[in-house]
Amino acid sequence: MPIYSTQQKESALQKMMPPNNISISKLSIEMGIGESTLYNWRKQAIDKGHLVPGDGSNAEQWSSANKFAVVLETATLNQAELAGYCRKKGLYAEQIAAWRSACMDANANVKEQEKAFTIEAKKDKKQINQLEKELRRKDKALAETAALLVLRKKANAIWGEAEDE
Repeated sequence: MPIYSTQQKESALQKMMPPNNISISKLSIEMGIGESTLYNWRKQAIDKGHLVPGDGSNAEQWSSANKFAVVLETATLNQAELAGYCRKKGLYAEQIAAWRSACMDANANVKEQEKAFTIEAKKDKKQINQLEKELRRKDKALAETAALLVLRKKANAIWGEAEDE
């Protein structure tokens, strides 16, 4: 099992990060490091809180956790620092602003959503009760009709068919 230096590890992680976003399979061939090792390094970096999408995808396809990490990293940056950060990571300031507003709005409407959910649940329950009531009524009518048909057959068997006059 080969042992890699921390410089090789940092170099590989840097190549996985934006703006390069080199896929692990290409990086494995390029650096001569096994894919499983690179996957482990990427997982460790993500666990430490570093932003490493590393799948060659554009920023809009990143996971919510990665987008949230960018929002946290850029929360205290001024415009000049934000621009430098965006160049370094291969992002746009507008993307980060949109992600920030999405994060801020994530829990904004919780009360309204809960209220709408309870109202919807009450309407559904009322409709279910109405449908069950209608089903019981139809079942009773069907049972009554079946009973009348059985009685008519028995009456016809006992007294014969009614003659039209």
